[in-house]
Amino acid sequence: MSHRSLRGTLAAALLTVLLPTAPSRAAESPGEHIANALRDSPVYVADAYADAIPPSRQRELTTQIAATGLPLKVVLTPLTKGDAFDGEADTLASVVHDRLGLREFILITTDGDFTDALNGYEWPSDTHQTRDAVAAAGFLDETRDAGLADLTSKAVELVAEGDGTRVYEESTQNLGDPATSPTLKTLTPGPEKESRATWPPRAAITLTLLTLLTPGAALLLVRKRRRTTGPPPSPFAYPQTVFAAARAADESALRRRAEAEVIALGEAATRPETPSPQRALDAYTAAGTVLDSARGLPDLAGVLALVTEGRDALTPTSPAPLPLCFFNPLHGRATHRTTWRPLGRQNRAQVATCPTCTEALHHHRAPEVLTDTTPDGRQVPYFELPAESSVWAATGYGSLLRGGDSLTERVTRGDFTRTQDRRLDSR
Repeated sequence: MSHRSLRGTLAAALLTVLLPTAPSRAAESPGEHIANALRDSPVYVADAYADAIPPSRQRELTTQIAATGLPLKVVLTPLTKGDAFDGEADTLASVVHDRLGLREFILITTDGDFTDALNGYEWPSDTHQTRDAVAAAGFLDETRDAGLADLTSKAVELVAEGDGTRVYEESTQNLGDPATSPTLKTLTPGPEKESRATWPPRAAITLTLLTLLTPGAALLLVRKRRRTTGPPPSPFAYPQTVFAAARAADESALRRRAEAEVIALGEAATRPETPSPQRALDAYTAAGTVLDSARGLPDLAGVLALVTEGRDALTPTSPAPLPLCFFNPLHGRATHRTTWRPLGRQNRAQVATCPTCTEALHHHRAPEVLTDTTPDGRQVPYFELPAESSVWAATGYGSLLRGGDSLTERVTRGDFTRTQDRRLDSR
């Protein structure tokens, strides 16, 4: 089904909300089913995992979560390509978050690629180091042969402790070390063999390693590259991954994620109990406009930024939450306003930054940026494009907007369409 058809379907759903009809109860979608179950219990276990986590273990997890005092929930369900979430844990997390409508929310889910792994998510920011805490649970000696129930319990414990980044670093510091790994040691060139002409580039080495290592070790290698490799000579560290996982770096995966988020926003905005949904519907329409014409990651990131504005319209707070990260909106919601001066320039700007980019700037490191393509084919930080040829450069995905201006208004008045047409004409 095309996105235009999906928007038509949601428009029809809105009419059914506004027009009187005979009362009926539609079948629950998978996202609704999980969210409704989580309203009764913080632990959702699909039937496929009932043997691994029987009711007694589910009750133990429920008691453990209650003792933390955190808004934490667990969803353990198989994820496969073609299912309601297209096998993506990120999409599952986004849909559940939207359905529950919680401002503060911590979620632990199963992983779409590795059945013995867990993913951690937290809104509005990663205050409890949830991502690292949940990842660390799989690399501890005590959980090496643990079942899903014990692994989940350890993940909850680490999230509650709030020191997940340290635990992750300590538990993975010796994995993939050339001094202790025969595979890595064999593939690491000696000084006499390394040259531009004969030795493969770093990307080729990484690809070779990924084919030789076990799936879990391969995933760890991808995760650790961002932590262990030094910054390149460029003023910015160009992202090798987006969504903080290698599997989501390709454009098609991001497009699926963006479409799922647009659909979820449309469904949320058309619920009968939604108060004053117009701003959310405007953001939904703008996101659909961009998604229909999106060419590459920067436009798809714009879809996510518009969806974020729509979600904020559904749950207004004061002060208003920050937009997505200025340097790379695929990092997620910003948590700080940071004064930033581009390298070699005098002017400074106040931009919204995620915890990772905030820390990088604090330690005078180059933040990881989202890149875009110039008319002559060069990859540059997206904000280095002229403002007249990129609505994202002009707005910083919301960071540079002030005084009630919004991405939704910019797209609605035609800024995105005009800049797209101008860029196409220049090629």
